[in-house]
Amino acid sequence: MDKKEIVIALAGNPNAGKTTLFNQLTGAHQKVGNWAGVTVEKKEGMLLHRGSKIRIVDLPGIYSLTAYSVEEVVSRNFILDEQPDVVVDVLDASNLERNLYLATQLIELNIRLVFAMNMVDVAHARGIITDYDNLARLLGVPIVKTIGTRGEGIKELLDTVLEVSADRDPISRHVHIHYGQEIEEEIEKIRQRLKGVPDIANRYYPRWTAVKLIENDPLVKKAVAASPEGEAVIKQTDISRDHLQGIFEDDPETLIAEARYGFISG
Repeated sequence: MDKKEIVIALAGNPNAGKTTLFNQLTGAHQKVGNWAGVTVEKKEGMLLHRGSKIRIVDLPGIYSLTAYSVEEVVSRNFILDEQPDVVVDVLDASNLERNLYLATQLIELNIRLVFAMNMVDVAHARGIITDYDNLARLLGVPIVKTIGTRGEGIKELLDTVLEVSADRDPISRHVHIHYGQEIEEEIEKIRQRLKGVPDIANRYYPRWTAVKLIENDPLVKKAVAASPEGEAVIKQTDISRDHLQGIFEDDPETLIAEARYGFISG
């Protein structure tokens, strides 16, 4: 039996039932503190499942991984820097399209991921019928149906987490969200430049970094600029952003967001 501690990060939109699910998973085995340097609450819990010790970290509720709010920065930094074994994204099945925006951003990170499709009872009551098996295949992420308020699907969720953490899940594969030819060409140019910045290339998934640079993400830009070899990447980023702005007459951040929403509705 594997006695290594498995770390799970619990992510999701506010009001997707993440806290209820966290309480179902951890019961009374919780400790509450604050994230370092900020007044955002940090909750952790421990449990044992099939001989594996599992530590669950409840990330702040967020709508995206864009570093605009302190909650987004805290969540993103934990996923990128602490590298949990699995991220469980809690989705509200009755409000799926909106919830999938964060999901697509997590897919882009190329991390081990499980989607807890929560509130399926509410979705059914509203007449929302979704082929979750097909959706899981399209997204390359296993989906487990849960009803947090009733504790349904908890065992299946933990079983799936263990499978994903051991790279044994048949659904898990990395899906590229395609941004259209012009944007893809600029992503590739930046990605090639990033090969010359090993500390960034080893720390973050290069394609994700390239997308973030096109989005003009301040924290990613700062990290790249701080690297001795980062200047060429920043120069290429400026050229790529200007090029895209010239073609589409819209800022690249909006183009990326629209492409994500296009992928979701597709």
